[in-house]
Amino acid sequence: MNRFFVESQAIQADNVVFNDQQARQIWRVLRMKPGDQCIVLDNLGGEMTVELASCKEGICTGRILERKRASEPAIRLLMILALTQREKFEWMLQKCTEVGAGAFLPVVTSRTLVQSPADAMGKYERWGTILREAAEQCGRGRIPELLPVMELDDAVRYAGKEYKTRLLPWEGERRSHIKEYLRGNSSANTVVLIGPEGGFSEEEVAFAVKAGFTPVTLGERILRMETAAVVAGALVMYEWG
Repeated sequence: MNRFFVESQAIQADNVVFNDQQARQIWRVLRMKPGDQCIVLDNLGGEMTVELASCKEGICTGRILERKRASEPAIRLLMILALTQREKFEWMLQKCTEVGAGAFLPVVTSRTLVQSPADAMGKYERWGTILREAAEQCGRGRIPELLPVMELDDAVRYAGKEYKTRLLPWEGERRSHIKEYLRGNSSANTVVLIGPEGGFSEEEVAFAVKAGFTPVTLGERILRMETAAVVAGALVMYEWG
């Protein structure tokens, strides 16, 4: 069944009014008609089964048949992702949303391809669309939050204030395996810090460790950053989410 996130004002008592873009998708792309059903999400954790009432060019409304709580992970997972090539970064946003990440924080490090936070801000509208579509596709009840781009030191400080558990998958770590760490601990909110293609510098790792991040290894093989992001997020969700 097709799923759509709507703004809170779109829900009026037991009726739903879809925005222009959604109306065009329902009418022109999906070829839906009155009497067809879809899922509507309010991005607050609510999920509604809706029967289309009026469905034509530019106008689409529906009637709520059933309300329930949407499926969301038990923990809040923040993925701090080093900025990289557009395709790789967007793939990480999509796949980590499917895994269950609740928020993303793009970060600039000494080895990221993008060195200025301002250079990434123009991509936020597109990134927001990717997160919404991924959340709709995989059955999420909320669209993950997309935080402003930060320099690494600011991102690390932010995580220290907001998140109890802070993990740093790092190729230089050999003793602390993420599997043992997750099975020996638990947390309601967790952050995973993923470095760029060239990895973190020794100074950046030392700074993160001093700020409370725990270096962990994901195994003997060196993973690409986009692979590491999905693997680390999936492992956290498997154990705690």
